[in-house]
Amino acid sequence: MVLRYTNASDGAGQQWERMSVPTTLPLHGLWGPSPDRLIAVGWMGTILHYDGAEWHRQRGGVVDDEGRFAACSENTPLFAIDGNAAGHAWAVGDNGMILHFDGIEWHAERCPTRVNLRAVACAPDGTVYAAGGEGTVLKRNADGRWTSLDCPLGSGFHALLVLDDDSLLLAGGRYFVDQGGFRGELVRYRHGEFQALTFETPMPRLRALKAYKGGVLIVGDQGHLYYLKDLRLDRLESNSRHDLMDIITLPTGEALAVGDFGTLMTAASDFTAALAPPPAAATPTAWETMASPTERQLWGIHEASDGTCYACGEAGTVLRLEADGWHALPAPSELAVHCLWDSGNGLFAAGQLGRIYRFDGSHWQLHFDLHLDLTILSMWGSDPDSIYAVGDEGLILHYDGLGWRRMPSGTTSALYDLWGWDAEHLLAVGDFGLVLRYNGREWAEFKVGTESFLYGVWGCGLDDITAVGLSGALAHFNGQRWQLEPTRLRDDLLSVSGSPAAGVCAVGTRGRVLRLENGQWRSEPSGCERGLRSVCATRGGSLYAVGDGGTILRRNPQCHAA
Repeated sequence: MVLRYTNASDGAGQQWERMSVPTTLPLHGLWGPSPDRLIAVGWMGTILHYDGAEWHRQRGGVVDDEGRFAACSENTPLFAIDGNAAGHAWAVGDNGMILHFDGIEWHAERCPTRVNLRAVACAPDGTVYAAGGEGTVLKRNADGRWTSLDCPLGSGFHALLVLDDDSLLLAGGRYFVDQGGFRGELVRYRHGEFQALTFETPMPRLRALKAYKGGVLIVGDQGHLYYLKDLRLDRLESNSRHDLMDIITLPTGEALAVGDFGTLMTAASDFTAALAPPPAAATPTAWETMASPTERQLWGIHEASDGTCYACGEAGTVLRLEADGWHALPAPSELAVHCLWDSGNGLFAAGQLGRIYRFDGSHWQLHFDLHLDLTILSMWGSDPDSIYAVGDEGLILHYDGLGWRRMPSGTTSALYDLWGWDAEHLLAVGDFGLVLRYNGREWAEFKVGTESFLYGVWGCGLDDITAVGLSGALAHFNGQRWQLEPTRLRDDLLSVSGSPAAGVCAVGTRGRVLRLENGQWRSEPSGCERGLRSVCATRGGSLYAVGDGGTILRRNPQCHAA
């Protein structure tokens, strides 16, 4: 069952509505990068995706010829899910089951244990943690390999939280015969060591943890509710004896605790205001929302050599900006298009399955097929006969006017963006602060001083380059060294672009926009809450940003500061 809050005021009607879902099986976990892109996981390996209009079953719930649930790995129950701003997600469940969603498909990942897993969490630096029975705690490394952390405690972990100081807080419980029941346990993992947190008051089995008002809100069996801050644990008043199973933090700063028998609780005096605060006065913005011919996610935007702007996205979406607005071009295929490039010899589109298509003005033709399940994420070219493409697992391709060939990159990490100054100066950015530099002969790896994933890179010269990434990471190269610049953001920055006429701009999750003014990065309202995946600063001075749900924003040249 999935319930959705309707925003109806008290007494004005039903505040919660039951959504139509294609299963009757219990659902245990829910996550999504935006309200119109949700994933639910549950019993019998059920995975459902919500596209903003309806729910679709992706996997699980396999039935045999006799109408019974089949004994297969796909039916392994799933109990938790978490993801990152890039749209990747991980779901965990019984028998050490770990599934990874790469934004397109689900894949099983090799797990070093068969213990039942009950919690998963994505850290800001890109690390993923999972936890479960028998004190099991797992860590996913940069190469996608899961390893076990040596926890000397036998706790059955149900919840996992990554704290601001990069430590972990784990919660759960064990059955103690001498105490005649389950007892809750809190464990901290810090600097490579596990420490059981002890308190005078015994706790029941703990079910969920969430960061809340400078501390941690904790829920458990029998309606128990706690607040942890600076290693002080306070029990909060609760008017329920039902088991509390999860916590939902709200944009208002409040939280919901949910549990058995339809329990919904909040500490706010006004329940409706806690969930949906009164709309604030609209903040003036220089950005405007443009009419979009699609509701599909848009991954990229590009200005061609003739000044025409194109956008691309899911299910073969390619859009062209004409005098009267954006119009859809024929789809190259049904596969997602993540990037575009035009150096004057036709429009290239690339994305899923390592395929590159070329548009002659009327029709698309398959120009290259990698024959591997790798996604091309970015392209850049110095001239019509020299175009580069990068993507998953360190993929780098080069087109020399005759054909495409794969280049050695020296890494298996994903490469998310590519920028070049000329044929002998290119940069590609990727996981854990990775930057690859090309000198016209070979690619060499170096770091910019951050472990955050880097999603975008752009420069106006070899002595003025900016890279952006996870949790507001922003690094600048002045020709001699890289320096991290504080942004004080939690939102991920996913793209950066600039031009002399438009200035320099970075965009990211939750409609985040940063602009460089007089040497300082400043946030400005976009009027949009959806994720912005790509930005393009045109030679004419306009700024365009595209993202989730077919969102297209424009900032006019008249609005740019001098």
